[in-house]
Amino acid sequence: MSPVSGSGRLVLAATPLGDVRDASPRLVEALETADVVAAEDTRRLHWLASALDVKPTGRVVSFYDQVEVSRLPGLVEAMHAGSTVLLVTDAGMPSVSDPGYRLVAACVAEGLPVTCLPGPSAVTTALAVSGLPCDRFAFDGFPPRKQGERRKWFAALKTESRTVVFFESPHRIADTLADAAFVLGADRAAAVCRELTKTYEEVKRGGLGELAEWAVDGVRGEITVVLSGAEPSEAPTDLASLVVEVRQRVADGERMKAAAAEVAEAAGVSKKALYDAAVKAP
Repeated sequence: MSPVSGSGRLVLAATPLGDVRDASPRLVEALETADVVAAEDTRRLHWLASALDVKPTGRVVSFYDQVEVSRLPGLVEAMHAGSTVLLVTDAGMPSVSDPGYRLVAACVAEGLPVTCLPGPSAVTTALAVSGLPCDRFAFDGFPPRKQGERRKWFAALKTESRTVVFFESPHRIADTLADAAFVLGADRAAAVCRELTKTYEEVKRGGLGELAEWAVDGVRGEITVVLSGAEPSEAPTDLASLVVEVRQRVADGERMKAAAAEVAEAAGVSKKALYDAAVKAP
């Protein structure tokens, strides 16, 4: 029996990050036999199918961010009618910062089977080659685009002891690394992984300050960043250092009360005590 045959179900399929030879035989079979193929980019799908020398026999529909919600009822209805729906995104695993989560949730709510054809993932690939601890890690998607929000985002990671993996676009990576160095310190270890599995794959390792300087000249391609966890000594233990952080966030445009509350919660100290200290600080 085909791995995607049978009564209506959703099949999530990982696709190659770059090198088409990473496609699994199960993905090839699924592309050929699925009743419906929902693709983040139908052009990329047809390129992949051609590279794999396979022709989808099912109906192909687009399934990108802007149409994801509107496509849900039709796909769920198709599965209720007995169709196998194969979901593929441009690269890697569907639903990991790509379309898919809402469709999976809808299937779970409707009692429809959901299965997965495992394969490439930029998250675990970057983690593996980063040279940073990977026994415990967190994935945080994309940082905010605006600098103030992005610095607050990094501030929340100041005492995170796990290795953190996140994605970033090439035209924002220099600013993002500079903000990370500003908030977390220039010496915090990280790795910038670009074009994983492709011809120009590159893994740049070093401190955030060094990486920020490197990125100023421009970084191209698909980018995944791996950030080392905080050392115990990095966690602020006195109000004075926390006050400095609060005052910096206020200077960046955040309200004092909100800044004090977030910093205090992250550091595990009294919100009122930190707020009072920040107000009285010169």
